[in-house]
Amino acid sequence: MSAKNPYANVVSLSEEDFSAARVLFRHDKLIANYAWDSGIAIGYFLAGLKAGQILGSYCAKCRKTVVPPRIVCEWCFRPMQRFVKLSDSGTVNTFSICYVTWDVRRISEPEIPAVIEIDGASEGNGILHKLGEIDPQEVHIGMRVQAVWKPPEERCGSITDILYFRKV
Repeated sequence: MSAKNPYANVVSLSEEDFSAARVLFRHDKLIANYAWDSGIAIGYFLAGLKAGQILGSYCAKCRKTVVPPRIVCEWCFRPMQRFVKLSDSGTVNTFSICYVTWDVRRISEPEIPAVIEIDGASEGNGILHKLGEIDPQEVHIGMRVQAVWKPPEERCGSITDILYFRKV
């Protein structure tokens, strides 16, 4: 990768992060050290999100473009060494209307998680995210959607840099 690559600032966890206990997970009264290193492909993906872009990886053998990106093609097992910029729009592949949160709390306004097939990626490739700004009765498979991003100064290189997808 070139030094001018905008994703060259991908930061991984260091040995110092572990030894200084900067990585901590707390659940109720249980405290355990927890660390996760994104790796090369997801590191590029997260850096892309921080820059307001959705990135995938391209397999020169299969000619598939996948998102989130991978280093090895899951169909032909060849290296995927090319990262490509994809659109931040797509199509709803499947969805759910949830009146209960992940931690089993009832909510009056539903959350709508959906698998979004991202434009520019091969068929069946997409990401799981939330839909917003839409009446749950209007959501349908095949609906066209567009990402709504956090302002650039608030992005941190996380899937939550996309607030949600809204109907186009």
